[in-house]
Amino acid sequence: QVQLVESGGGLVQSGGSLRLSCAASETIFSFYDMGWYRRAPGKQRELVAHITTSSTAEYVDSVKGRFTISRDGAKNTVYLRMNSLKPEDTAVYYCYGLWGSRNYWGQGTQVTVSS
Repeated sequence: QVQLVESGGGLVQSGGSLRLSCAASETIFSFYDMGWYRRAPGKQRELVAHITTSSTAEYVDSVKGRFTISRDGAKNTVYLRMNSLKPEDTAVYYCYGLWGSRNYWGQGTQVTVSS
């Protein structure tokens, strides 16, 4: 079974930076689409960013200019660089990937931004 393993979350102060990693058990180019969702306390799941095999990337408006999604084929890893973090970015972040006809998910990593 395809496996996605997330890492890189933590506790940072407002204005700080983190880089989340999503390591895949398959070449990331086998995925039609990969990206990141987040779920903040008391809120619904929100798509933050995603990137296709053609490197087309999209972001939710609230993170544009601050977050960057990228991929490293040699490491089978997709990254989410998060700069200028705000308290409202606090959430559990989940990596996903569309492989074949299936959607796979990581276990989630906690990001907490203090004021």
